[in-house]
Amino acid sequence: MKFLIPVDGSALSLEAVRHVLKLSQAGLDVELLLANVQESASLYEMVVAHDPAVLDEVSEGAGLHVLAPAVSLVESSGVPFEAVVARGDPAHTLVELIEQHGCDGVVMGAHGKGMVRQALLGSVTVEMVHAAPVPVTLVKPSEDTALDNDFETGEADGTA
Repeated sequence: MKFLIPVDGSALSLEAVRHVLKLSQAGLDVELLLANVQESASLYEMVVAHDPAVLDEVSEGAGLHVLAPAVSLVESSGVPFEAVVARGDPAHTLVELIEQHGCDGVVMGAHGKGMVRQALLGSVTVEMVHAAPVPVTLVKPSEDTALDNDFETGEADGTA
């Protein structure tokens, strides 16, 4: 099975990678598409840069930097993968990647801590659940990841 894993640099996106790697260790034949979507350049960035190639290069570099920890995890596992950096609206671009690469499913991190779903899951996650043409699996954070996220946001009580 080929899974798309959106990687945004958060500990939660790495939880999704770890989840699929555990499935692989349990015997599931998997292939991964690690994807980072960079927002399109703003008008200000286009005016200041003067050269679209510079904007593309900066965007690609930023995306590869965000993907690096996930790539490292997967490389050490031996699971076949491809890493891509794309530009555009995140949810729409991820749906396009699913179709272009023939993915069988999406695995992504989710907070899963409260009642206001869109605020806690994130708008990209909510849109993927509705728009993806394949099943979407949401991976809740482990206790360690939840504690790390609470620390990063300053929320020690776990309500972030």
